[in-house]
Amino acid sequence: MKFRKPGQILLAIAASAIVGLGLTSCGQSNTIDFLYVTANKNATGQIAVYWVDQESGAISPIPDSPYPSGGENPVAEVASPNGKFLYVVNHDDNAIVEFAIGTDAKIYPQKTCNTPGTDPEAIAINSTGTELFIVDTYAPAPSGQAPYSQTNPGPGALVAFKLDPTHQTFSSCTPIANGSQSYWPLGNYPGGVGVTDNGSYVYAVNTGSIVTTTTPPTAGVPVNPPTTGAGSISGFKVNSNGTLAALPNSPFSAGTAPTAMAIDPTSRFLYVTDSAQNQVIEYTIQSTGQLNPINEGLAQTGNFPNGITVDPRGMFVYVTNYTDGTISTYNVNTANGILTDNATPTLKAGPGALCVIVEPALARFIFTANFLENEVSSAELNTVSGSLTTDQNSPYPTSAQPTCVAAVPHGNHSTQNVTVAPTGNI
Repeated sequence: MKFRKPGQILLAIAASAIVGLGLTSCGQSNTIDFLYVTANKNATGQIAVYWVDQESGAISPIPDSPYPSGGENPVAEVASPNGKFLYVVNHDDNAIVEFAIGTDAKIYPQKTCNTPGTDPEAIAINSTGTELFIVDTYAPAPSGQAPYSQTNPGPGALVAFKLDPTHQTFSSCTPIANGSQSYWPLGNYPGGVGVTDNGSYVYAVNTGSIVTTTTPPTAGVPVNPPTTGAGSISGFKVNSNGTLAALPNSPFSAGTAPTAMAIDPTSRFLYVTDSAQNQVIEYTIQSTGQLNPINEGLAQTGNFPNGITVDPRGMFVYVTNYTDGTISTYNVNTANGILTDNATPTLKAGPGALCVIVEPALARFIFTANFLENEVSSAELNTVSGSLTTDQNSPYPTSAQPTCVAAVPHGNHSTQNVTVAPTGNI
């Protein structure tokens, strides 16, 4: 099937889970993470599962992989902070599927919940595992009006679900209420979503137009992003009861066609990819949640950036460039959030590079889903300089049309902590 996506590229934004048994390993003792890769095989979704080797970052599939995603066209995923559950967004079924993660990396479907709008495409979870946030491309249309669609554009929706604070699983399939509504309105064609590590604020990017890598199936739908600034970021304060309150001055300006976002682990900086301007837009997050742009127009990327992550130490930022099939690498000034090119600023990933993550156990390896080549790339991260070195066995085959990667630490590694960088220049 064609892979396209309103709002940001129907590619996936999102989230984090890894674990691995290396190619030379003789058992799970060498595994640091479990890695989960969503894919669109013939529209019937799949999740490929791998062990990640602690020495090389090499990945090997577990015996029963892949697993059904519980729907069609899985585009995003996120793991619970306790590493016991995986949440997968099935775009075409409007469904969020909760999977339990076994000690051997196997996954078991638990519950399926639907969002009130249509075409969900991005997901985030707070650091305490008590609230899940999903972006719907289209909010429900008012009564008596035709549903929103490509030819009948309308606002998107941010949906919040409460999770059981003990187990970090769905408390209910009923979204948190916003008065009489079951969602908070967003702009047109929203994309990535992120929540600050302190849990105080959640943000969603509004692309403002359809951004796609293939010709849309519907006649009259624009293929290219606009040439003038149309993008924005909607910001919300998270109240103690889980409800949201729109921030003053929201939405905030965000270039031409923002797609993916990432927030640093200190909750002070936010980064957004602009797929039209080929740049990363950088912001400071004020104590009130307001976003202030910094270093405007100076963090250039490759062509069509659409995936972004901040390493767990808050010292480096990595961006996937879909058209170039590369990863752009940046150092973070931890005092002011400004990005500068790394000494090795670009690394080959693979054609159609999308979702990107740094594995959470030791933060030593980075993985990307390469949509156009049905593969996953692996590279080692130098924890001092942030530079990347390709795993000699990379890339690795996976299910057709991979969209996203996520990871959880394995065994004793789940108790290890990655130290966040102190403020100051690195």
